[in-house]
Amino acid sequence: MGKLSAIGVTLESFTSGGDDIIGKIIEIWVQFRVPVLAPLLRILMYVSLAMSVMLFVEKVYMSVVVGFNCLFGRKTEKRYKWEEFKDDVELGSSVYPLVLIQVPMFNEREVYQLSIGAACGLSWPSDRIVIQVLDDSTDPVIKDMVKVECEKWASKGTNIHYQVRDNRKGYKAGALKEGLKHQYANECDYVAIFDADFQPEPDFLWKTIPFLHHNSELGLVQARWKFVNSDECLMTRMQEMSLNYHFKVEQEVGSSTHAFFGFNGTAGVWRMAALNEAGGWKDRTTVEDMDLAVRASLKGWKFLYLGSIKVKNELPSSLKAYRYQQHRWSCGPANLFRKMIYEIMINEKVTLWKKLHVIYSFFFVRKIVAHIVTFVLYCVVIPASVWIPEVEVPTWGTIYIPTVITILNAVGTPRSFYLVVFWIVFENVMALHRTKATFIGILEAQRVNEWVVTEKHGGASKAKTPTRQHGRLGFKLSERILMLELCVGIILFVSGCYDLAFGKYYYYIYLYLQSIAFVIMGMGYVGIQVPNS
Repeated sequence: MGKLSAIGVTLESFTSGGDDIIGKIIEIWVQFRVPVLAPLLRILMYVSLAMSVMLFVEKVYMSVVVGFNCLFGRKTEKRYKWEEFKDDVELGSSVYPLVLIQVPMFNEREVYQLSIGAACGLSWPSDRIVIQVLDDSTDPVIKDMVKVECEKWASKGTNIHYQVRDNRKGYKAGALKEGLKHQYANECDYVAIFDADFQPEPDFLWKTIPFLHHNSELGLVQARWKFVNSDECLMTRMQEMSLNYHFKVEQEVGSSTHAFFGFNGTAGVWRMAALNEAGGWKDRTTVEDMDLAVRASLKGWKFLYLGSIKVKNELPSSLKAYRYQQHRWSCGPANLFRKMIYEIMINEKVTLWKKLHVIYSFFFVRKIVAHIVTFVLYCVVIPASVWIPEVEVPTWGTIYIPTVITILNAVGTPRSFYLVVFWIVFENVMALHRTKATFIGILEAQRVNEWVVTEKHGGASKAKTPTRQHGRLGFKLSERILMLELCVGIILFVSGCYDLAFGKYYYYIYLYLQSIAFVIMGMGYVGIQVPNS
């Protein structure tokens, strides 16, 4: 009995000692949380809410402009002169301007025939059009295939030039710049650019060139993208929703209100005079297209977006390719903003209103705030407020504003409205990647000028092939695992469990969904699976 009593006393003292330790840890946490963490989180919350309001106002403003244009706006043909070219017996084909078609490519095994065929199939007087294939391929086999394809079209009478460089300096911008140094290119009045996976319709030039020819103030005509593989997987459906909003709203608003928007780098036609006056192509950032557009706009040139003209192209269908693309699209604009903000401010050729639009709306809100607030508010502040209950995020910031922003984004793709929940959690996961890239661009850190060509598969039918091969080729999980996304997913899941046990705002519903999305994407189970070459 004596021994049992001693053991009982020992266990009791150990238990009480354990309770004391836990109690002290909780006490220390509370003492540290209230005076230190709570104020810091509250400041971060206010900053995030302010950015959320900025984004909300921008989205509502653009939606109002689009709605007004649909109801009362003048048609493009009434805002700008458009007339068909008329044949002249005396002048002959010289009545038509000379047009250069540039097709830059890099190891495009799957799509080189499609892009070259589409460019050579453009309808225009044969002696007034020049096709220029700018091949930066490093694979000698692919390079020979592209060269043979160009020779095939040349044998049919097409005026096509196959151009290569000794190096890849400047990447796409360097290739385009080098292509314009040729004498035959300098003689052209306009230059149309199509990336390797873009397939314009034969009448593309007949619909776009007249706007430039009859309106001397226009420097650029941009067409819309049409996605041939949007139904390939859930990830491509999500991309379609985001890009449809970009074209239907952002590009349309910029064109109708300020005659300015970011050139999409492809499916557009430049006036050669505007391109040259702006200083030509520069490779100082990974968004050479946006760089050129901003510089041309500061010279006073106007841009026109034609949403009625659609050019078929391919969306990245593997997560790896999509992440590389989004890094470039997020890092580049932030870096360009850093480089050009002073130049924009001191410019005297454009109005103060247009400068404010470019600096605040185009760059700051859409290219910087939109990425940062999406991740910080929904993946940092809300989960942290679960652990720090002294900070309460207002309902309008967690429900009302996000709901309105989401609806305004989703209406651009009505067929995918039922996927809106998937789109939300997908975009929040990608916001981590975009936020990181944005800060890399602003701070000019490592990878600021990283350029990885987006992998293409030649359309939905071909793109599915790697998925079927997945089982035979064998994948190592380490080849696709994303540790940062996995860690965030685990943190959100634990926060959801804590909120379920002790919270009062039902955040755990969102936290569980978002944590699952982070884990799934962190494991690489999104998009098609393409083996490393």
